[in-house]
Amino acid sequence: MGADPIGDPPGSTTDDGRSPEQQAVDDLVTLLDLEDIEVNVFRGRSPDIDVQRVFGGQVAGQALVAAARTVDHDVDAPSDPGTRRHVHSLHAYFLRPGDPNVPILYEVDRQRDGRSFTTRRVVAIQHG
Repeated sequence: MGADPIGDPPGSTTDDGRSPEQQAVDDLVTLLDLEDIEVNVFRGRSPDIDVQRVFGGQVAGQALVAAARTVDHDVDAPSDPGTRRHVHSLHAYFLRPGDPNVPILYEVDRQRDGRSFTTRRVVAIQHG
């Protein structure tokens, strides 16, 4: 059996001993770990790779994390961790290309905290 034509050969590891798959997962987790700036404001960063624009999936994922961090447990059972509300839908509009060299600020607007649904609006901001 030959080397994987798409990626690294099976059984290969990175310099620190992780598999390429584990490194990819770790990189994704790091990318989605936003910095808390203040209430309802978070900062995301782009990976240090040579690209001209930020990948839209990165912005959507980071925006989803920002929104989720503002959602409390279910009002009917606030002490039960199993009652955390889950995402049911996400809608995104990409109005301008993102600059990978500039951090992205995510401002979360808590539009509704009802008994059944929670609604958030997240705006991603660069350059002002």
